[in-house]
Amino acid sequence: MNYVQLEKLGEGTYATVYKGRSRTTNEIVALKEIHLDAEEGTPSTAIREISLMKELKHINIVRLYDVIHTETKLVLIFEFCDRDLKKYMDTHGDRGALDSVTVRSFMYQLLRGTAFCHENRVLHRDLKPQNLLINRKGELKLGDFGLARAFGVPVNTFSNEVVTLWYRAPDVLLGSRTYSTSIDVWSCGCIFAEMISGVPIFRGRDNHDQLLHIMRIIGTPDERLLRKIASEAAPSGDGQAAAAKQFPRYPKIPFQQILPKASPQAIDLLERLLQFDPAKRISAADALKHPYFTSSAMVYPVPPTGTMAPPTYFPTPLQHPHQQHAAQQHDAQAAHAHAQAQAHAAYIAQQQGYNAAAQQPVYPMQGQPQPQQAQSQFVTYHGSGQAPAR
Repeated sequence: MNYVQLEKLGEGTYATVYKGRSRTTNEIVALKEIHLDAEEGTPSTAIREISLMKELKHINIVRLYDVIHTETKLVLIFEFCDRDLKKYMDTHGDRGALDSVTVRSFMYQLLRGTAFCHENRVLHRDLKPQNLLINRKGELKLGDFGLARAFGVPVNTFSNEVVTLWYRAPDVLLGSRTYSTSIDVWSCGCIFAEMISGVPIFRGRDNHDQLLHIMRIIGTPDERLLRKIASEAAPSGDGQAAAAKQFPRYPKIPFQQILPKASPQAIDLLERLLQFDPAKRISAADALKHPYFTSSAMVYPVPPTGTMAPPTYFPTPLQHPHQQHAAQQHDAQAAHAHAQAQAHAAYIAQQQGYNAAAQQPVYPMQGQPQPQQAQSQFVTYHGSGQAPAR
């Protein structure tokens, strides 16, 4: 093998992750070893992860460099990132909460990676802080594609046993099997709120309790919506609809009360991400164009190195003058954001430094249940502890 194992980083049910080095380039990599069972063969999660990640090449998605297959094991060679977002928040946050500049940068990169997946017809289905990797440049990358699925038209029927509980969309909690990109968008909203406050916004013990936590904040939706979602869980929908009527009627609590430090634009974006009705959730691509990222009125001292400016819009010669004027305004906004990123590329290194020592995550709320949490720094790093997708 052209790679040297340096140290063991984590171990899960299906794989062991090592820090390694390339013999040819001396580059540090992550080696995910999956031991093969003579009777069961290669796990379906590994096959799915390899097939999808070979197609997803983007700065905000962890890179799969190589795959080594022997009779006894399968080794996936990934680019090496120093830690995941959860550990970054524990290390650099104020009781887990990150400063507004870093939140904006990481959120932009999260949405950009997610939008790229969706453009390529891939659902991640397990977005959470432990599956978002941060390197020394301040670049955020989506990792652990063990539960990811390709999707097409017409809408496929998927498993509803996806996404770690605290980041699971309400339609999935209600049993919907016809979900699409909106489930990843909901997870992005939960991660956004967590970066701002330092703690997960919805922390339920099981599916029903998780739904109650969501409804206590964003309000109980009307029965018509609940019945619609429930009907997608089963052909008749009778059992689910009956259960849906039993939810207490909670009024909506303004996000500004829950996240008092968040800017009005951040609150508006969060509102659009955390819509109970999946049809009303903003897409990841549209979220990138939100004023939270593009407004020239927003002044930030230094965006982190990993920040990428919003894509520039190029008008075509056939556009109406009004369209060209709108495009020019959009270009000016994009140029402003790009100038911020270029002028302040050393934010992460200057403000926070980088402590490469691994630290175990400590949840701010003691006594809270921790469903499906990381077993070590790198177990969820590349999905070695994840259960197979159905």
